[in-house]
Amino acid sequence: MRQKGSGRQKETYVRALEGKKIPVLTLDNKWYQLLTQEARQEVSGLEEQLNTLLKQQGRLNKQIKGIKRLKKKLMGEIVSMMEEAEGDSDNAQKTEQNKKLVEECNERLEARQDELLDLPKQIEEANFQLMLATMDCCYDTMKENKEMIQETEQWITEIRVELKKRLIRKQEMEQRNQTIYSYMHDVFGAEVIDIFDMQHDSEEMEEQ
Repeated sequence: MRQKGSGRQKETYVRALEGKKIPVLTLDNKWYQLLTQEARQEVSGLEEQLNTLLKQQGRLNKQIKGIKRLKKKLMGEIVSMMEEAEGDSDNAQKTEQNKKLVEECNERLEARQDELLDLPKQIEEANFQLMLATMDCCYDTMKENKEMIQETEQWITEIRVELKKRLIRKQEMEQRNQTIYSYMHDVFGAEVIDIFDMQHDSEEMEEQ
C-alpha cells in the first residue's frame, strides 16, 4: 500500500488540519462510496486497524457501564443492610462480601479506564492515516478519470472531423449520382432507362 502521507508530508498535513474535525471514516456510509473495490483492498489494513480500535473502545465502555451498575447495586445493598438491626451476623457477612466486591469493581474500573485513556488518541491517529490513504486513492482515481476524459474528448474531436469529411463526401456522391441519372435520361430517354432501372432494381433485391 502507498504511504504518500508519511514523514514530512504528514507533518505538513497535521499543521494544515490543526483544529479541523475529521469524522471517523469507517462510521460514515459515504466513505465506503468514495472508494472502488480495488481501492478498498488497498486501504483494508488501515480500515481494519481503525475498526479494531473502535470495537475495543466500545467493548471497554460497555464493560465500564456494566461494572458501574454492579457497583451501584452492591452499594445499595450495603446501605440497606447497614440500616437494618445491628448484630445480625448474616447481614454483617454479606456486607463484608459486598465491600470486597465493591473494591474489585473499583480495581476493574481503574484498569479499564486506564486502558480507555489512550484509545481516543490512537483512534484519531488511525483515522488520520486512513484519511491520507483515502485521499491518495481518490485523487489517483480522479487523475485517471481526467486522463480518460481528455482521451475521449480527443477521440470525439477526431471522429467529428472524420464524420464531417464523410458527410461532405456522401453529399458529393449523391449529387454525382443525380447528375449521372439525369444525363442518362437525356441521352437514352426515359423508356430505355426504365428498362435498365427494372433490371438493376431486381439485381439489388437479389443481392439483399
